Amino acid sequence: MLPVPGITAASSEKGQRVSQLRAVFEKRERGSMITSKYHTAPIKIAKAFPLGGPIGVIVMDVSPGLLAGDRYELQWKAGEGAHAYITNQSFTKIHPAHEDCGGSAMIQSFELEAGAIVESMPEPTMLYRDAVFTMKTDVHLAEGSVWMGAEVLCPGRALRGELFAYRSYRSKLNVYYKEELIYAQHQMIEPMRQRLTARGCFAEMTHTGVFYVFSDRLQSVHAEAVRAVLSELPPFEEHPIEWGVSVTYKHGIAVMAASTAAWPLQEALSIAWGTVRELLLGMPPIALRK
Repeated sequence: MLPVPGITAASSEKGQRVSQLRAVFEKRERGSMITSKYHTAPIKIAKAFPLGGPIGVIVMDVSPGLLAGDRYELQWKAGEGAHAYITNQSFTKIHPAHEDCGGSAMIQSFELEAGAIVESMPEPTMLYRDAVFTMKTDVHLAEGSVWMGAEVLCPGRALRGELFAYRSYRSKLNVYYKEELIYAQHQMIEPMRQRLTARGCFAEMTHTGVFYVFSDRLQSVHAEAVRAVLSELPPFEEHPIEWGVSVTYKHGIAVMAASTAAWPLQEALSIAWGTVRELLLGMPPIALRK
């Protein structure tokens, strides 16, 4: 995890521009802290701040967003008992890709040692017209560790008529507990080839969101509590919201939702996150304004 002197952003064999960010969190007497970090432009940790035991970090992208050919690789490691909250400064913007280009990608890995906690709650992802984007996340859990993660996906700049004008979006999530694969999700959206407005697909919805929590500390009561709070969601002006809560095969809860705007999904998933945070961790919701 330590940086190698002289390394800069590199190009892959397929011509991709690779940018890397690596960080290690460890628990200390006064709380968790970053003990090692490394980055190559245009991404970096812009700010780290204490949260009364946990440590919070904000990831900055100093570029306009992911351009065609960009590949971001982020590696997060939480030592025994460490607790980190990870977010970013603004929407992740995915720019157009030419037909002869492989698009852009973000590859993330989370390694949690015993009792570690990581909360990954980034801002929404915005897919511009003709964007091609791959998102891959691997999570490795140890005994007693907790990983929470969320994503809100926007199908384009709606005010510019970009709804589902992107070329493709691929998302993969693999979660391992003690080397056992306990969850695998793979989503592929190609708006020009799929009937996204069909019943049973997106229908009239345009924006989607997911919230996950994985831990061997989870019980059925946690899923029931999330269902209960979401069933009392207030109306979000003219934006309807549909949601569902599922218990995964092992050690997990998945919350999936859809709406016609990003902000109702952010509100709903924040409520689910806060509920799990209070019941599972005994901590209040994070109220952070960037």
